[in-house]
Amino acid sequence: MARHIRFNAFDMNCVGHQSPGLWAHPRDRSWKYKDLDYWQDLARTLERGVFDGIFIADVIGYYDVYKGSNYHAIHQAAQIPVNDPLQLAAPIALATEHLGIGITASTSFEHPYTFARRLATADHHSKGRVGWNIVTSYLESGAKNVGQGGLRRHDNRYEVAAEYVEVLYKLLEGSWEEGAVVRDGNRRIFTHPEKVHEIGHKGKYFEVPGYGLTEPSPQRTPVLYQAGASGPGKAFAAAHAECIFVAAPTKSVLKAYVADIRQRIAAAGRDPRKVYIYTLVTVITDETEEKAQKKFEDYKSYVSYDGSLTFMSGWSGIDFGQYAPTDVVEKIETNAIHSFVEHIAGGDKSWTIDELARFGGIGGMGPVFVGSPERIADILQEWVADTDVDGFNLAYAVTPDSFEDVVAHIVPELQKRGAYPTAYREGTLREKLFGEGPYLPKTHPADGYRDIEAVKRRDAELPALKSVGA
Repeated sequence: MARHIRFNAFDMNCVGHQSPGLWAHPRDRSWKYKDLDYWQDLARTLERGVFDGIFIADVIGYYDVYKGSNYHAIHQAAQIPVNDPLQLAAPIALATEHLGIGITASTSFEHPYTFARRLATADHHSKGRVGWNIVTSYLESGAKNVGQGGLRRHDNRYEVAAEYVEVLYKLLEGSWEEGAVVRDGNRRIFTHPEKVHEIGHKGKYFEVPGYGLTEPSPQRTPVLYQAGASGPGKAFAAAHAECIFVAAPTKSVLKAYVADIRQRIAAAGRDPRKVYIYTLVTVITDETEEKAQKKFEDYKSYVSYDGSLTFMSGWSGIDFGQYAPTDVVEKIETNAIHSFVEHIAGGDKSWTIDELARFGGIGGMGPVFVGSPERIADILQEWVADTDVDGFNLAYAVTPDSFEDVVAHIVPELQKRGAYPTAYREGTLREKLFGEGPYLPKTHPADGYRDIEAVKRRDAELPALKSVGA
């Protein structure tokens, strides 16, 4: 039996997500991002295609690295204006029965105590279909506008993220015991107070002494997504993530990444086959090869050169506006997305500025696959076989057409080959994905925070132990 390929839809609560300039295409409807009916219609389409979920990206801040200004970002709607992603969870959940809803939120800009409540609320409202994409953020403009002055150094952001998720595990896994809420009208007991615990967290970056505010949601901790591809990012993902996203421009880069991250997951004491890896691609397809190629040529005519370099500059932290189109991209140490710089300047291909702009004009830093259903299915199966990736995070060129085309053409072809699911499992998102229970498994670090009183005793002993060791 062929290995099942997994799909996520990659979107954002904005206009120009990964294909700058294509908002001007007459069939594009991304300008309807403000309307709930747009999101609900899209979600129904994805559920019809048995997608694992819709993965909603986010940024806090704006792209102002290119030519030292945010002019082109605003001019081309390059992820600005952008709305809050978490508010889409409830309407999407209402419109669907099975589709997962992955929400991006930053450990740099959201306090863990209030965020834990917002996340658990979304998990309650969706009956356990929410995931959290853990990001540390890369835009200096975002840090400045929330009063931080600027971003912490890259590696330090992951140190903060590690403590951040520790606080969330304590709140969501440990604060409320199983069976704390009984809703016993006869005895007039809604919750047993002795089964609700203060977490007593006092760390380097956060101090959270009290109780979690929410009773346990269907998954307690929603499914954990992560997209770190730098050294610190991969270490964090190997320890915590259940689904990992990567943007690899070539098959060889992806193969090396997948092998490395699976080895890291195993070294962390977790099953590398119980962590799904999705790579970013854009699929442009139609009934025939000729129609697909014609569609691709049409889409390319709408690409914004400046919009593409606006993204590339923001992701890398390098102002590509200062170079000539024929200049070759060189590796420069920045405080933005390290893996991006490594892939484009340290990979197996040299990129000129012009090539980079044109490559990223549709679909960002993932490859674009163009062709008939049979050809696309061949390519996807080949990438899975050659790289060991589990699935694909599908960006759009034009929305909702790009997603509708995949559902209409690619999904049936893969199903015919036995290479794609035909139905969802029952239960929460975690159960649908992995076929086991609704909670994080015992091999996950979260398990160490479920007995919160034991955690507090251990934490209280640490200063004494350090003193003895000194």
